[in-house]
Amino acid sequence: MKVSSVAQMRGMDRKAIDEDGIPELLLMENAGLAAVQVIVDHYAVRGQRWLVLCGVGNNGGDGLVVARQLHSRGAQVIVVLLGDPARFGEAAAANLVMVRALRLPLIQPSTVDPILVELAASDGVVDGLLGTGISRAVEGLFAEVIAAVNTSHKPVVSLDIASGVNGDTGQVMGVAVQAAHTITFGLPKAGNLLYPGYGQGGRLWVSHIGFAPGLYADDGLQMATNDPVTLPSRAVQGHKGTFGDTLFVAGAGSYYGAPYFSALACMKAGGGYVRLATPASVAAVVAARAGELVFLPQEETDSQSIAEANRQRLLDMAAKLDFVVIGPGTSLHEETQTLLRDLVAGVEKPLLIDGDGISAISHSSELLRQRTAPTVLTPHTGEFARLTGLDSATIEQDRVGALRLAAANLKAVIVLKGAHSLIGYPDGRVYINMSGNSGMATAGSGDVLTGTIAAMAGLGLVFDDAVRMGVFVHGLAGDLAAAAKGEDGMTAQDVLEALPQAVRACREGSVGRYLVKEVG
Repeated sequence: MKVSSVAQMRGMDRKAIDEDGIPELLLMENAGLAAVQVIVDHYAVRGQRWLVLCGVGNNGGDGLVVARQLHSRGAQVIVVLLGDPARFGEAAAANLVMVRALRLPLIQPSTVDPILVELAASDGVVDGLLGTGISRAVEGLFAEVIAAVNTSHKPVVSLDIASGVNGDTGQVMGVAVQAAHTITFGLPKAGNLLYPGYGQGGRLWVSHIGFAPGLYADDGLQMATNDPVTLPSRAVQGHKGTFGDTLFVAGAGSYYGAPYFSALACMKAGGGYVRLATPASVAAVVAARAGELVFLPQEETDSQSIAEANRQRLLDMAAKLDFVVIGPGTSLHEETQTLLRDLVAGVEKPLLIDGDGISAISHSSELLRQRTAPTVLTPHTGEFARLTGLDSATIEQDRVGALRLAAANLKAVIVLKGAHSLIGYPDGRVYINMSGNSGMATAGSGDVLTGTIAAMAGLGLVFDDAVRMGVFVHGLAGDLAAAAKGEDGMTAQDVLEALPQAVRACREGSVGRYLVKEVG
């Protein structure tokens, strides 16, 4: 599903009104009706007492529609209006007239005290306070009301976005509503899907509120959820080379997990032929756990990392294969770092750079820009900071913006790992991944991701799709592992072992829980 920025959604609203002739009042009514549908599907409503909190923007206007519609369904509705109603636009003002004509209880408090009283007596809360457009910290009465809502522990349904969440970045602007459900309108905004905003919104629903489908075809809409792509059918008469022949340059003394998890994940996710170039002393250890791999023992440095003397042999091998991975657990040894840079410059096949490989090129970004074959980098936030020169705090304030700039500058696909990992492309596209869980925040999980991406390429997906499908399958495997064992105490081995089941689920199409639900 496409994902919009706040400005893009405002533009879509304006086109729907000005060019498609859809009255703003009708769009607002459709938004309110979609929200009410979610409410009545999850709560009794009739005979219940619902508190509807409205600001004086269009978000508040949506809240007024919800108030009317809940009233018509037998709820006892109390409307709270924060701010000067003279600031309402035409459609919201029209709804305020209707609410007053219905004689719904409406209060305009100057302190939080009356709201505390109403919260105590209410069965549920509708949040129509602030909407997607906030750009500064919430303060004053709005902040007090949001804090009161959160401490009331009443079920909250937010309209468009949980109030207090930035619609573009997902950042909490001081304080934000904790909702049970959020109904967003038109398209999801980035802030609906990025943490911490996603966590504030509860279950996310989207209603297109009557927009013409052509509005979603705009080339400027370059964000989307990372929905799974269709995997190519496995060739009945295929052999191991049919499903990809991949070289992994990985491992060093004391780093036995990275080569094991990355290379074996490629096989577990459907890859056919995996060759692991690793120091000879490491090969002996890994072979005891993963005899399925083909080992290419390498000459070692004095610290048991891969020596630069292997350079030409590795380049010659890479030239014969389909896909190359470098960096998992290769160490920061200076000689090995030099070797990795040489490989980045010399490998003319699709290349994935992870872990210590990212460190090797973090101050040699020209090597990436000079490559002609596709490249993917898989950094966590710290590695991304070293790669871009940005500090982690700046990155977290706008992950999408930072990722777009970096992917374009480095001419590489970048997977920015984290909760709801982002996949950014040099042309500006960004996919937001919805699979995965906190149990995957464990050593070796990123190595499993590396191998899974390589496997998707081996199964026949084009490079761009292989990257984002690898991210999705990896997250799904983590979710399957968590369902079986719980998130606490999960290990990379659990994720690894769940990969075949995850790929099967994708082939069978049983991954609907990761698609944003539509309503209305």
